[in-house]
Amino acid sequence: MGETDLLLTLLADMTRVRLMEEKCAELYGAMKIRGFLHLYIGEEACAVGALHALSPGDRIVATYREHGHALVWGTSMRSIMAEMYGKATGCSRGRGGSMHLYDAATGFYGGTAIVGSGLPLAAGLALADLMQGTGRVTACFFGDGAVAEGAFHEAMNLAALWRLPVLYVCENNLYAMGTALVRAQAEPDLAAKARSYGMPAVAVDGMDVLAVHEATRLAVERVRSGEGPMFLELRTYRFRAHSMFDPELYRDKAEVEEWKRRDPIEGFAARLTAEGLLDEAALAGIRARAADEVSDAVEFAEASPWEPVEDLLVDVTGGPR
Repeated sequence: MGETDLLLTLLADMTRVRLMEEKCAELYGAMKIRGFLHLYIGEEACAVGALHALSPGDRIVATYREHGHALVWGTSMRSIMAEMYGKATGCSRGRGGSMHLYDAATGFYGGTAIVGSGLPLAAGLALADLMQGTGRVTACFFGDGAVAEGAFHEAMNLAALWRLPVLYVCENNLYAMGTALVRAQAEPDLAAKARSYGMPAVAVDGMDVLAVHEATRLAVERVRSGEGPMFLELRTYRFRAHSMFDPELYRDKAEVEEWKRRDPIEGFAARLTAEGLLDEAALAGIRARAADEVSDAVEFAEASPWEPVEDLLVDVTGGPR
């Protein structure tokens, strides 16, 4: 992929994630999507920039705010939307919903709902790859709240001790649910915590898709060469509440508006336009294609069947297989 093609792809993928999630919020209000729903709006540069620096065959572990990661990594929007609806054609057969997207075919290992639970899982995948000599890298995405969990410290220690081919990517949006990072962590420099395990760690502007992409590219290069794990802290911000159930009484509205002025999609589009790589017609085309993909995904989800009642015990412990 040429440089210009890559830049336009980064913009297109951020747009796809944004429009898909805006539609999900609308569908949640219409009671088409139920359960919990955690939106990634505002953070798109993190997933898009990072995932485009990885290689096919690498493996991804994410959190419950993982819709964008799954889409960019190759899970079809149709199967993601069907999963949101709880339909049998969803990527987790309708059993996971928003928080548990899973796609073995692409190497997307969740969607893990327990905070911090993906870190040791990623270490295990990386250990298997190290023992088998596959050359793969496992990228594990998690939020700043996970850094307070014991699983974070256990995974950091083992990854560094065994020099595992794992890249830990902390999407630091400054709030663990409703608690500000500075009110919960005595040391708010999260990259410093990773360095305490003898692991190289870099803090990056998570609102700049190119900064994320370049930092991830260099990190993946190092990890894949056998030099052990690395940690990226992507400093970002979610424009919406923690989840659709969150009344969001803990953030000052002026703070949110200030961050919105750094919108990663609008800022990147303006940058490409200024460099002569994008015009209004091309930008409109990107949005139109993304909107068509969203409409198609919703139609697919609406038309998809529910899992038959007689199959509800399939793959449940003690049930049929």
